[in-house]
Amino acid sequence: MSRTFLCALAFALALVPAAGAGKRPEALGLTAAPARIVFHGGGAARVRLRNPGRKAVAVEVASAGLALDLRGRPRIVKRGGPSSAAGWLRLRPARIRLAPHAAGTLLVSARVPRRAEPGDHDALVLLSARPLARARVSVRLRLGVVVVVRAPGAVVRRLKLGRLRVARRAGKRALELVVVNSGNVTERLLHVRATFSRPRSSRRIAVVRASARELRAHTRGLLEFRLRTSANGPVTAHVVVPAEPGRPVIRRTYRLRI
Repeated sequence: MSRTFLCALAFALALVPAAGAGKRPEALGLTAAPARIVFHGGGAARVRLRNPGRKAVAVEVASAGLALDLRGRPRIVKRGGPSSAAGWLRLRPARIRLAPHAAGTLLVSARVPRRAEPGDHDALVLLSARPLARARVSVRLRLGVVVVVRAPGAVVRRLKLGRLRVARRAGKRALELVVVNSGNVTERLLHVRATFSRPRSSRRIAVVRASARELRAHTRGLLEFRLRTSANGPVTAHVVVPAEPGRPVIRRTYRLRI
């Protein structure tokens, strides 16, 4: 998975007051580095935790599954499906106390089961922080560190472009392209472009690029293009997915009305 996407995925879910709404919570903070860990056939790595806040915190550590919706938005699931590595992780210690501006270390190790399916398996290391001192407002902070484990075996790269359609949101036009990853590794979709031309003259009208994202193994998702052209009517759209190591250039031509 790409560093940009996964650093965003090492997300801090917003501070949620459990009581005393309207009161200003005490400062609470937690950082974790690295935001992404990759294991090839198992291994171990250290995650550096730091408390930049003014209050001592207790950090509880747990593993969970990771799921993405069609638009690539992450959500936490208990264990995940067959592509999840949540059950392969060992986390030590399970609880860490950090004084203000102090740092600590979490050891993350992964062991691949004997009959694991080859390819990429992922999980989240969840870090839930709460203040040690009692406060009038109860606050928790949660971070997620992504772990990717590649199980040994044949790597299958199988990416397919599906339907392309025009969508409208808040009065603005966009294109949505369905992409299917039938392979067993995560695919990076970077610098994907669509070139528009008139069907008869082949005159190029515009070139638009999709937002970068990644597509997990055995899933499908949407690539979104913002239509920054005033052109209307029937067009031919030539979509190109640039090559990546082990994956050739993928092309497809569509006829549609924008």
